[in-house]
This record gives sequence, C-alpha cells and structure tokens, in this order.
Amino acid sequence: MTAIPALCRLGALDLDRAAALHGEAFGPQGERAWTRQDMAELLASPGVAGLLLRRDGADIGMAVYRVAADESELLTIAVRPADRRGGAGRRLLVAAIDHARAAGARAMFLEVGVDNPAARALYQSAGFRAAGRRPAYLRRGDGPPADAIVMRLALG
Repeated sequence: MTAIPALCRLGALDLDRAAALHGEAFGPQGERAWTRQDMAELLASPGVAGLLLRRDGADIGMAVYRVAADESELLTIAVRPADRRGGAGRRLLVAAIDHARAAGARAMFLEVGVDNPAARALYQSAGFRAAGRRPAYLRRGDGPPADAIVMRLALG
C-alpha cells in the first residue's frame, strides 16, 4: 500500500533534491531548470518559503512561494512526471495558498505558460483568474519563447 504524501518545509538540506526534482519536472519541456544555487538564493530571500511533498521516502513535488506585505507570488510548482495527475500539484497549490494566507497575504499571483493547459486548468479550478499577459516571457529551450498569463487569486 502506498503511503499518503506528506508535506514538509523545503530547507537547506533539501536543495540538491529540490533542484533535481525541478529539473525532472521542467527540463524535458525545454525550460531552464533551477539549480541548487538558484534554490539557495531564493530561499534566502525575505518572505520566500518552500514546501516539499514526499511519499514512501521519495520526493514527488515541491512548491516555492513568496509573501511580501499583503501579496504573495507562487514562484513554482514542480511535480515529477510519474506522479502527475494524482493530486500532488493540487495538494502543493492548496498548501502554498494556505501558508500565504496565514502570513497575511490577501492575493496570490503566478505566471503560467499559454502552452501549459494542464497547469492553467489546475490554477483556474482553484479560483485563479487571468489578470494580464507577458508576451514572449518564458524561454523554451531552442524554440521561441512562450507568452505567460499572469493569474490572480483573491485570498479573502
């Protein structure tokens, strides 16, 4: 029987694993994967926190978000391809929203590629709505950059 995934804080001792997870989740799509250094610098920034989702001793997903004053930004959600479509992304998203709300945020923003319908559907189902567009914002390997949709969720 597979254990229920457990959430924990993403800390300094998790940086190598988090970078590997991000690379596995985004590298095949041609996006630049975050390095250990990228993760360390982000987590050292004011208001930035991360969550790691683990099952049976293995990392299956992570989320990194920032809270500044009464706004928050979801910086990334990464789920291993083999663990997608099983609720891991939703669990991370809900946890990041809850943490941001508890830290005093009244809204959460994110950017998602127009070419990522699965992520857009997840965010829309959680109540996020389009608030803008950034043309040619996301790099896609050797291909042309993709537009990003800026989405917003009121945290009430």
